[in-house]
Amino acid sequence: MNFRSIYQHGFARVAACTGRTVIADPHANAEAVLRQGRRCAREGVAVVVFPELCLSGYSIEDLLLQDALLDQVEAALRAVVAGSADLLTVLVVGAPLRHRNRVYNCAVMVHRGRVLGVVPKSYVPNYRELYERRQIAAGDDERGGTIRVDGAMVPFGVDLLFAAQDVPGLVLHAEICEDMWVPVPPSAEAALAGATVLVNLSGSPITVGRAEDRRLLCRSASARCLAAYVYAAAGLGESTTDLSWDGQTMIYENGVLLAETDRFPLDDRYAVADVDLDLLRQERQRMGTFDDNRRAHAARTGGFRQVPFRLGPPRADLGLRRRVERFPFVPVDPDRLALDCYEAYSIQVAGLQQRLATIGGPKVVIGVSGGLDSTHALIVAARAMDRAGRPRGDILAFTLPGFATSDHTKDNAHKLMHALGVTAAELDITPTARLMLREMGHPFASGEPVYDITFENVQAGLRTDYLFRLANQRGGVVLGTGDLSELALGWSTYGVGDQMSHYNVNAGVPKTLIQHLIRWVIGSGQFDEQTGAILAAILDTEISPELVPGKEPQSTESQIGPYALHDFTLHHVLRHGFRPSKIAFLAWHAWHDRDAGAWPPGFPEAERVAYDLPEIRHWLEVFCRRFFAFAQFKRSAMPNGPKVSAGGSLSPRGDWRAPSDSTAEAWLRDLTRCDTPGT
Repeated sequence: MNFRSIYQHGFARVAACTGRTVIADPHANAEAVLRQGRRCAREGVAVVVFPELCLSGYSIEDLLLQDALLDQVEAALRAVVAGSADLLTVLVVGAPLRHRNRVYNCAVMVHRGRVLGVVPKSYVPNYRELYERRQIAAGDDERGGTIRVDGAMVPFGVDLLFAAQDVPGLVLHAEICEDMWVPVPPSAEAALAGATVLVNLSGSPITVGRAEDRRLLCRSASARCLAAYVYAAAGLGESTTDLSWDGQTMIYENGVLLAETDRFPLDDRYAVADVDLDLLRQERQRMGTFDDNRRAHAARTGGFRQVPFRLGPPRADLGLRRRVERFPFVPVDPDRLALDCYEAYSIQVAGLQQRLATIGGPKVVIGVSGGLDSTHALIVAARAMDRAGRPRGDILAFTLPGFATSDHTKDNAHKLMHALGVTAAELDITPTARLMLREMGHPFASGEPVYDITFENVQAGLRTDYLFRLANQRGGVVLGTGDLSELALGWSTYGVGDQMSHYNVNAGVPKTLIQHLIRWVIGSGQFDEQTGAILAAILDTEISPELVPGKEPQSTESQIGPYALHDFTLHHVLRHGFRPSKIAFLAWHAWHDRDAGAWPPGFPEAERVAYDLPEIRHWLEVFCRRFFAFAQFKRSAMPNGPKVSAGGSLSPRGDWRAPSDSTAEAWLRDLTRCDTPGT
């Protein structure tokens, strides 16, 4: 396999084209179709969609009933078919075709020198400025039929799916303009029947606000149908007797805009994007109600016909024509990020407030280290108390220094507790830790610098033990601080350790989002300026468990890898169930060039790094071993906490249910696909 080929990783490149139409000149329009089709084929496009009636022009009114024009449309279609013989790309072309006693507005599927099939427009409008029924027959009841095209009988009807035999998951369905605007569009039934790429050939004259309406419908169709939706509207050259045209093109996938072009172009324009067929298949597999809906409509969806074809996809490196976020949990758009942070913070605050109210309003006991996670949990607790009308003094915050606690983090912890007005205390765990290590016969108690896992866990366990006993003593509950990323990697001390609490507000928050949540708390003025300044100082502190003494602070990421890469992997494993080799492919495109693509707002310049494929592969292996073969037993016993991100949670009662004694072998074997020559 060529590791860098999109077609090896479940993608298919699609395009939506618009350009200058010559009214009633089918041969000129056929030349334009082939010109754009050849360009798309050179770029490895599997499917290209043209506007409605692009061979004749959409806005020609009664000229659609002239034999001279219809003869020339058929001749132009023959030219397109002949010109497609050496093209990779499926051309989806709009043409008026005679059939029985009527003229139908059709989408003609052309590939490698033949017509695969013809789909008529189902719903023909006759209102406001649209008056198509005067010339065009409705095709909504056309099922199971054939039509003669250039002397050959080919499938004809709205019940056609076009399936690429050599590109798993690429199944096409066409609808035309008005079909998208009705309550139950043909594409909905087609998606239930198996179509993954829904295409719309549109005329659609432009009026104020209509472009947004189209976007809404395309986005909605792609989200409801768990599909890609490829839309191409007529543009320059259409008649302006009473209307105007904007040539809008869009490609949506599962509710996400992948590509669009500027409207009102003066020349050819095309939107192109790589559709993730694996993602669509995974969404349909895990959303069982999608197939339930198919069964409810089986009388209709079961009658669809499938037209097979072989695409012959290129195996070369074509690049990747879609944006891959470095931080899938953190949007790069400032407004979207602000909204996500508001919602995430509010989910945590509301969850904690409800839990405390339900169990009788106990005090909150929390360990504050001066690091990101405990800082964020503390400000969530403070806001929950504010919302409940309770004093912040009901938060009993303890900093619990150990053998390697730095003055910097301890000082930040004290400053933050003081600024928030919580009940603050310091409890030094080192005397108890020394006693425990001595009674265990640990070499450290004899003066040897042995800093093993036992040495670390004695400290982590004592901190949690103290917090639980303090909660018993003072009528409180222990608030957990560990985040989603640590749960994924098993980076916590099990049982009487930071894995356990009475309620964990951070359980659904990935590490890469927490810093942005704290920045949002500062920027949105949730607390006063003094508190904001302390929070900003904490943001500059390196992530460290501070358990091992030494001149340099202990770095978590130097031991288990960059949280940026681990969160990238976690999102694609948890949300989409992707193979490690595909995740490596996506990660390389997201991370190999620090100057390519956007970074989240406020992301520190010094931390903007790049990763090459060997680094990505190495840390992917670490993730797979820890996530699939090691950490599940900790997650199976995790305490309650709210789901925050649509990317998923790891609660055994929610998004992720897995055996604690699994292996990682299937994922590790797949990862070897990254080791092929040329990668």
